[in-house]
Amino acid sequence: MSEDFVIKAEKIEKKYKLYQRNRDRVLDAFGLSGKKERFRYHYALNGVDFEVKKGETVGIIGTNGSGKSTLLKILTGVLTPTAGTVQVKGRISALLELGAGFNMDYNGIENIYLNGTMMGFSKEEIDARIDDILAFADIGEYINQPCKTYSSGMFVRLAFAVSINIDPEILIVDEALSVGDVFFQAKCYRKFEDFKKQGKTILFVSHDLSSVSRYCDRVYLLNKGEMLGSGSPKEMIDKYKQILAGQAEEGKTEIVETGENDTLEYGNGKAKITDYYITDEKGKKTSAIIKGTEYTVHMRVKILEDLPAPIFACSVKNVRGVEITPSGRR
Repeated sequence: MSEDFVIKAEKIEKKYKLYQRNRDRVLDAFGLSGKKERFRYHYALNGVDFEVKKGETVGIIGTNGSGKSTLLKILTGVLTPTAGTVQVKGRISALLELGAGFNMDYNGIENIYLNGTMMGFSKEEIDARIDDILAFADIGEYINQPCKTYSSGMFVRLAFAVSINIDPEILIVDEALSVGDVFFQAKCYRKFEDFKKQGKTILFVSHDLSSVSRYCDRVYLLNKGEMLGSGSPKEMIDKYKQILAGQAEEGKTEIVETGENDTLEYGNGKAKITDYYITDEKGKKTSAIIKGTEYTVHMRVKILEDLPAPIFACSVKNVRGVEITPSGRR
């Protein structure tokens, strides 16, 4: 592996057999299906290439079922690929599915030691880190209760506290932060910033496009098990929005220069927004919104063909260009 890369995956393939009936599954398992194939293959990943350089914060985005979690499980060794090669250089700490690596009958303290041991730490090394873990998790006396009594928010606080306090060289987070409260999320993102300053590598999967845009140096876009590309957060997020709009086909997207900003235009041409503006709580037009106040978005749309269920969407960005209020309405 090149010295620049800490993760390198080539031609990764992961396929599963799908059966129409349980009977077919049993027959195939015992080799009794004869010449007739009683299944079809489903490719969770199909020929995926993936590289991460040391010190990068890399995002992976895509719709549900695109293969994001499958890729992460292969990179962390939880799953074995059907084909392809994976090379990882450095200690990985991964926060994948909620509950992965925890015994729900153990209390919080016991699970800290269980996870630490699974990551290769001795009891003495975990002892040296446990105060930092408890302080970050901040779940009080619940640390002595069985994890099966935890709320999802409490559970992710403990799991993330363990993941980031064992001094990983590569941190992998898969959507788990979405169940935490806003204050804990802010604490986690501050930790991301610290990790970036320390030159550590972060792999981040999220549907929160504003966080992807803010923290990631580069983004990969997956769709239906295939890698559509990698590039800047803005470039890949724009392509992702095209997929969400059902217009990922080549030739139906155009970047139009509009002075200081670029406007991404996509769609099937059956309707077009010809004008839009925002009014504040007093009904006056404005180009800025003050936190905590009400506002109204006005759109003038030209309908060119019959549309059974049109969706009108807008987003508001802060001064750094981070999308903070995406919305859509039929």
